[in-house]
Amino acid sequence: MSGGFLISCVLLTLIVSSTYAQSCTKYNFTSNNQMLFTSCSDLPYLNSFLHWNYNPSTKTAKIAYRHTKIASTRWVAWAINPTSQGMVGSQALVAYQKSDGKMRVYTSPLTSYQTQLQEGDLSFNVSDLSASYSNNEITIFATLNLEAFNSTIVNQVWQEGPLSGDTPAMHDTSGVNVQSAGPLSLLSGQSGTTTTGASSQLNKKNLHGLLNAVSWGIMMPIGILFARYLKVFSDPAWFYLHSIWQITAYVIGGVGWVTGLQLGSESHGIQFTAHRTIGIVLFSLATLQASAMLLRPKRDHKHRIYWNIYHRSVGYSIVVLGIINIFKGLNILKPEKKWETAYIATLVGLGIIAVFLEVITWCVVIKRNKSVSSTVEKNPQGQGLYETSNGYGNGTTRTHYRV
Repeated sequence: MSGGFLISCVLLTLIVSSTYAQSCTKYNFTSNNQMLFTSCSDLPYLNSFLHWNYNPSTKTAKIAYRHTKIASTRWVAWAINPTSQGMVGSQALVAYQKSDGKMRVYTSPLTSYQTQLQEGDLSFNVSDLSASYSNNEITIFATLNLEAFNSTIVNQVWQEGPLSGDTPAMHDTSGVNVQSAGPLSLLSGQSGTTTTGASSQLNKKNLHGLLNAVSWGIMMPIGILFARYLKVFSDPAWFYLHSIWQITAYVIGGVGWVTGLQLGSESHGIQFTAHRTIGIVLFSLATLQASAMLLRPKRDHKHRIYWNIYHRSVGYSIVVLGIINIFKGLNILKPEKKWETAYIATLVGLGIIAVFLEVITWCVVIKRNKSVSSTVEKNPQGQGLYETSNGYGNGTTRTHYRV
């Protein structure tokens, strides 16, 4: 139990730490010609961050837009929309690395959904425009003259998409690509990270992923290991350990499932159908599994074998569906690659432990059965032997240990 609990705690710590490791306040610009930014915001989608300084007297903003975990074959953009909250009307700064390795950065006004990211003047002046690409991260630097703006709260939009040769192509029109917009308060962020409803939703997504990864993806498989391998060594203690462990995993997974439903209801027009469907089926099977414990026949009941088949089949199905859905969730949330690697390593570790325990268990069972056979040969009448696993008790039945 201690080993499984330790694995769960380690992954829990990794996921929690990854949530906070990406805070913009912890980032230091290494270029000597870049000043210290006093304000920053962790943008809730597309692995993006905005750093800025705003001068109210001159209404100028020096900005640095960072887009992390981006391949050199993709473009990024950050924009202010003076007229609305969407893409149409956005005044964008676009950057990408060309095939020759040089950076291309320019301004692009978007007048309609069909408008490509063509170079053009914006509705406000932009100076000191530059961009860099390093360690899978594109950063756009610029100074914006916002004299025409009547408010210090502006509508920002950010985006990424593929390149076609050395030309930006159409970005995805679903998922996080249509959520990457929100208000930016140039003044309220002067001393730290701005807080918006979008960032709150991101925290809820992280919580949803954390709870489900720990419950369905780690605790449930460990609970099955308890049931399969402790039975031979500790009966009936294995049953209580297995039951308590799986019920705890079910409760944690239930909270994660409810959080997922809330996220779905709050994300209008955005659906992850496969992830949602598997989640509903998974929780339904787990609820059925928990309820079936109330109808479990006694060991000597003639229908007990059918209940055992059902219980094991549903149990293994829950584990398989849980792991599949966790990887789908990772693909949606897109955390740092090392966290997906950590989860894969955890599964591999559990697999190695299972193989080791399988070998040990079979060795123990074979040894015990040989001992029982030897005892029967010395006592042909079978007096004193008793079948504990199937409930036979006539005093003449040979004991047989099973895995």
